Amino acid sequence: MTTSRIGDHAESVAPPQWRDPKRYLWLFGLIAPSATLLASGFVWAFNQFGWQAVAPVWWWLGPILLYVLLPTLDRFFGPDGENPPEEVMAQLENDRYYRYCTYAYIPLQLFSLVFACYLWTADNLSWLGIDGGLGLVSKIGLAFTIGTMGGVGINTAHELGHKKDELERWLSKITLAQTFYGHFYIEHNRGHHVRVATPEDPASARFAESFWSFLPRSVWGSLTSSWELEHTRLRRLDKSTFSLRNDVLNAWLMSVVLWVGLVAVFGPSILPFLVIQAIYGFSLLETVNYLEHYGLLRQKTATGRYERCTPEHSWNSDHIVTNIFLYHLQRHSDHHANPTRRYQILRHMDGAPELPSGYASLIGLAYVTPLWRKVMDHRVLAHYNGDITRVNIQPSKRERVLAKYGVNR
Repeated sequence: MTTSRIGDHAESVAPPQWRDPKRYLWLFGLIAPSATLLASGFVWAFNQFGWQAVAPVWWWLGPILLYVLLPTLDRFFGPDGENPPEEVMAQLENDRYYRYCTYAYIPLQLFSLVFACYLWTADNLSWLGIDGGLGLVSKIGLAFTIGTMGGVGINTAHELGHKKDELERWLSKITLAQTFYGHFYIEHNRGHHVRVATPEDPASARFAESFWSFLPRSVWGSLTSSWELEHTRLRRLDKSTFSLRNDVLNAWLMSVVLWVGLVAVFGPSILPFLVIQAIYGFSLLETVNYLEHYGLLRQKTATGRYERCTPEHSWNSDHIVTNIFLYHLQRHSDHHANPTRRYQILRHMDGAPELPSGYASLIGLAYVTPLWRKVMDHRVLAHYNGDITRVNIQPSKRERVLAKYGVNR
């Protein structure tokens, strides 16, 4: 706000009015928790038109959305390139509409999960134009669609779990219950954000490390780290680790209650599909973790401590479509600089290293190690001006990598 003087009086002049062009686009973030309902609608419509042979494909809507539709839209619409003006940041931060967009994810998620359990067990789906119940391939496709919802749900929990509001933190744990990944609430906030872009962080991928090596390291490392963090916190409070004060245990308990309740209602036949969706859901999170800090390394200062995390320690992508679906998660550098900042005011930062496309385009690429390394390794090296010694390298491949780039140790 600027000030002008008329006589002896100060007059405030408001900045030009600014409207968020993405304000109502954030509602598209609710497509993921609605995917099962959308799939059912498409199956019904295709059966009505007599396209029964094609209709079951829609039970795989989650993977279709993730691996086909979003990458295509990212390529078509490209980067966003717009940041909110500084003078509207506080107003935008306090606009509760944006919170409600994330809150709405949770009831849709829970309803879709229950609906999927019904579809897995129903033996008469004639109202969808299906004779009898779903076939095994359709049930597995539905599990992957629910898993896609769970994976995006972990990102919703990530947005909520960073906030200071107690309600939002509990909503974060509820959102994580579907995938049995409640310990993420602890490890991400108090582990990853402290150790990011260092060899000690299980969720920071190393140069020359394949996704398939990273996945078990990150899953196990995050789980053990979250437990150690809670054990240390409770010991300082002179409390038992094995109590409901332990945020890992109370988050896991939510998953137990949810899963036991679903099995009690729908029977044990849903368990294989619950396991499939959970594993696929948290693997999507870990794939995104793999993308976000691959090869990046915070250097040590003269005191032996790591330098402060800056925008250069996170890979960014400003592709607008995936950013809408993931609540600006791709503006990751600003997130690490300002972890409690709400998604609607996260900024694209020019100083951050840039991914060649949106997360959705790169998830599938990460599965194929030679392609991933062909696309990303030269970008890591360019980010460090060709100095491979400044890169976070997979220890088992360190000598080979250094030798490849002409460094003899």
